[in-house]
Amino acid sequence: MSGKLTTHVLDTSIGRPAEGLLVELWRYEPSYGEFQKMCEGELNEDGRFDKPLLEGETFKKGRYELLFHVHTYFEKQGLDQSEPPFYNVVPVSFGIAHQNEHYHVPLLIAPGGYSTYRGS
Repeated sequence: MSGKLTTHVLDTSIGRPAEGLLVELWRYEPSYGEFQKMCEGELNEDGRFDKPLLEGETFKKGRYELLFHVHTYFEKQGLDQSEPPFYNVVPVSFGIAHQNEHYHVPLLIAPGGYSTYRGS
């Protein structure tokens, strides 16, 4: 069994998946001493990516960050937000310690808050 990384975002303000939300994945590279962008994309109608963010050879132990661009998403929904917005980008920093596990990082968002946890 090889590991994989997935995410899922629900907009709790409307009770639906956050279709169109831009998400970036970054990995900390110790040799450079900084984070390097691995990929980015918009979530589908189910609030997910069509395939895992990491799997196979790209799935490695290490430190990662997912950046969820919630301000842009809520703008697309027609939500009137202050400038600057209270939440612009929601960062979720986490580590992958076991290469044979499924790491799922769900996010629940609303204009005034968010919540995340390690999913299954």
